[in-house]
Amino acid sequence: MIFGLFGKRASRRSPVDTLFARVAEASRLPALYIEGGIPDSFEGRFESLTLHVFLVLRRLRELPPPAAELAQEFVDACFAYLELGFRNGGVSDIAVPKKMKKIGQMFYGRVQAYEAALATSGPGALAEALGRNACAAEAAPALAAYMLTAQEQLASAGLDDILSRDDLFPAFVAPEAAHDA
Repeated sequence: MIFGLFGKRASRRSPVDTLFARVAEASRLPALYIEGGIPDSFEGRFESLTLHVFLVLRRLRELPPPAAELAQEFVDACFAYLELGFRNGGVSDIAVPKKMKKIGQMFYGRVQAYEAALATSGPGALAEALGRNACAAEAAPALAAYMLTAQEQLASAGLDDILSRDDLFPAFVAPEAAHDA
């Protein structure tokens, strides 16, 4: 019986890892840093990853089982990736747990802030939260518009879509580029 439990988790691990890789790739799109105002630094990359992971987690929470289990595995994959980044960046084995605790607090703080902002009507609260955490204040409205568009796109995605679709997130379009089109 115990071996069956491991088999179920291992069979989903590959799709979760693939999903996380696609989310991480989307979080590194140059437009998010160039036009989106996210700093191109470790902290900025963390902020971009967090907002993309948040959007997928939010959708997974809305879906029926086994989405909640997959959501936890998705978060685990995210934190394993961040831990590996610390270790590859030369952070000592003794300091990694402290760094991971701080990253966890930051991650869940961002999740709460973005969730609260999305619970309000209009993009103002989301832009304010993004300006405090993820990007330059002047770029926050464009990043908020991106997140709202991504949320709308994910709202129609089922679990199979989330696990297999390459285009989980829209292209980031800066406001001046949208007017020129």
